[in-house]
Amino acid sequence: MKSVPKLEFSRPFEARRVSPRGSFEKFSADPQECAALAKRFAIPFVKSIKADLVVAPWRGGGLKVTGEVVCHVEQISVVSLETFASEHRFDVERFFLPGHATKDDDDTDAIEGGLIDLGEIVSETIALELDPYPRKPGEAFSDMVEDDAPTDTVRPFAKLIKKD
Repeated sequence: MKSVPKLEFSRPFEARRVSPRGSFEKFSADPQECAALAKRFAIPFVKSIKADLVVAPWRGGGLKVTGEVVCHVEQISVVSLETFASEHRFDVERFFLPGHATKDDDDTDAIEGGLIDLGEIVSETIALELDPYPRKPGEAFSDMVEDDAPTDTVRPFAKLIKKD
């Protein structure tokens, strides 16, 4: 029997709860969920995550989830290796169909057991959208070049060039 991993930020949503006008869902992560997600994202700290989503009917039995995720995190700059805080806003747009209908459609996810997990949608969005090579604002690799570096170009094969 396959074991299901425990999700750090789970907000199960019953597909049958959606009215024809849609369902408006606002939620945020608690401190324990933020700490677990920081581990998952391999970053030093997640201060907060807030989601404002709309779950609407889509394609006869499916669901469309749209909205915005706002997160405040600390990341490590790939240039200076210093920790810095940043705020991110990410748009969400995901489509779900009943499990049997997703086989031929790569752009949709499955509604399994009549549920979708809004927390996991938010977690996946953040994981995919966070810059894997973050830099502090205003920081550039050129700032890290040493001043005493040689300015003339070294030509390692210069001795092999034939002179007439």
